[in-house]
Amino acid sequence: MSEKLEKPNIKNGALRVITAADFTSEVLAPNQPVLVQFWTAWSRPCQILDSVLRELAGAWGEKVKVVKVDADSSLDLSLCYDIQSVPTLLYFVHGKPCERIVGTASKDAILAKLKSLSE
Repeated sequence: MSEKLEKPNIKNGALRVITAADFTSEVLAPNQPVLVQFWTAWSRPCQILDSVLRELAGAWGEKVKVVKVDADSSLDLSLCYDIQSVPTLLYFVHGKPCERIVGTASKDAILAKLKSLSE
C-alpha cells in the first residue's frame, strides 16, 4: 500500500510548467490566488528560486496555486506582462496581477510581500 505524498502544486518534485495555451484556465480563471514564476532553464537565479517556490507551494497546499511559465517559450506572455528579467514572480488574485517580485527572494521576503494581499 502506497500513500500519495505529493502536494497539489508539485508533481514529481517539480512545480507545474504551463504554456500560453493553458494560462487562462490555470492562472486567470481560478478563484484562488496564483503565484506565477516566469523563468528560463539557463538562469541560475531561477534554479535557486525554484527550491523556495517548491517549499512555499508545499506549505500553501491548495490555498495558493504556484506555477511556472518558461519566459523563452512563451514570449507572448512575457511581452504581455512586461517580463524584462528572470526570475519574475507575478501574484494573481481573481485573474489580475496584484504584485510583482523581480529577482531571487527568500521565502520570508515573498511571504511578507504577499501577506497584505492574502488578508
